[in-house]
Amino acid sequence: MDFAQFSSLVDSGVLTYFVGLQTFYTVLIVLAVIEIARHQAKRLPELDATILLEDSTPPITILVPAHNEQIHVVDTVRGLLQLDYPDVEILIINDGSTDETLERLKEAFSLEPKARPMRQSIDTAPIRGLYRSASSENIWVLDKEKGGKADALNAGINACRTPIFCSIDADTVVTRDALLRMVEPFIHDPKNVVAVGGTIRVANGCEIENGIVQEVGAPDSWLARFQQIEYVRAFVFGRLGLNRLGGNLIISGAFGLFSRQAVCEVGGYDASTVAEDMELVVKLHRYKDKHKGRVVQLSEPIAYTEVPEDLSGLAGQRARWHRGLAQTLWKHRALVGRRRYGLAGMIVMPLFIIFELLGPVFEVLGYCWFILAILFGFADPRFAVAFFVVAFLWGIIITLASVSADRWTYRSGERDSAGAKMLLVAVLENLGYRQMTLFFRLRGLFELAMGRRGWGEIERRGHGKQPQAATTENRP
Repeated sequence: MDFAQFSSLVDSGVLTYFVGLQTFYTVLIVLAVIEIARHQAKRLPELDATILLEDSTPPITILVPAHNEQIHVVDTVRGLLQLDYPDVEILIINDGSTDETLERLKEAFSLEPKARPMRQSIDTAPIRGLYRSASSENIWVLDKEKGGKADALNAGINACRTPIFCSIDADTVVTRDALLRMVEPFIHDPKNVVAVGGTIRVANGCEIENGIVQEVGAPDSWLARFQQIEYVRAFVFGRLGLNRLGGNLIISGAFGLFSRQAVCEVGGYDASTVAEDMELVVKLHRYKDKHKGRVVQLSEPIAYTEVPEDLSGLAGQRARWHRGLAQTLWKHRALVGRRRYGLAGMIVMPLFIIFELLGPVFEVLGYCWFILAILFGFADPRFAVAFFVVAFLWGIIITLASVSADRWTYRSGERDSAGAKMLLVAVLENLGYRQMTLFFRLRGLFELAMGRRGWGEIERRGHGKQPQAATTENRP
């Protein structure tokens, strides 16, 4: 094979991969629009008041793992106290914090030592104490030795006394009706639903007071703006499209609702991975094989979370996410191609391996080949044009379609100028930012190969347009 034949073969391979990738994303958007339209057609907001008064509305425990979350945790709990839900208990798990997380909770909610039975369904790090609020009886704080987020959630599950629990991050701000929206699948199909995921949006730039979003705004930081676009594409359309296929593999740890029984039966959260949220959902897909359970993703329940505004924080986050993805897919590789696991095994798992796990490798190689071909003059003009259209223009169109559909569906009242800014960011996101994050994800694969397992440092700046001084959290 001479160089011309080799070059032609590589050109064909690169174009085939990028066409497959963009086709996959396009199909997800189409399926997501169908899913949104179907769900909105079934929504009857006038029944909300009736549901709130129903004795059959299931009680829920909200689990809030907190390690060095002194900036966010009090406001988060105050926001949870304002949720429109009739029977909810809030359980904060202080996971060996070395800052003033526990002290601020004690001061804000008048915590007093209080004993109550706890089932040891899942092994966890030792418990140091249990407190109940004297001002709000539905607030509990579990103090334990540091074991990591998964271990903290498992401790919360042991203390949970309700059949359904909601897991959120300590920096998550939940809209008032989010829990009511989230529980609907459990009400309509209580025997089969095992998990429900909501939509995560970017809190940076929003006006937040006492744990409630007063005004949705755009972040000042360009990095946060790019992530805002990513979150729209990933949560509102990517995961809803997978939901339509019946094979969504991820419910964000920042906001998810789960059957306690199902989670206990699969062994709880896995403390050995940095993607405990995804790993749990994949285990629940295996659980479905025997119990016919359903994993559901919804667009309407919305929560807001802080995203990194510096390159080092973003790089560490994306590397960690990709390490967790690789760990989970490898651990549950037995699902791949297995008909017994339905579409999750037959379609979604293989697509995740090809386009999500190995995507950074193939995409970076494709970009490098394209650049080398242009620099050294051996690029076929037809390949150059086709690559630009497929890799860049098609990607921009997909992102613009996601943002436009999101604004049409959820943000019709926003100013036109705000929409124009989002569309501009959507274009620029595909011309540099996306390519940069590919290298962060490659770093995650390298870290996994080098044996790195921990979370690393996470910088917290606080919610709102004028955040507090940054603090750093170091997770195991």
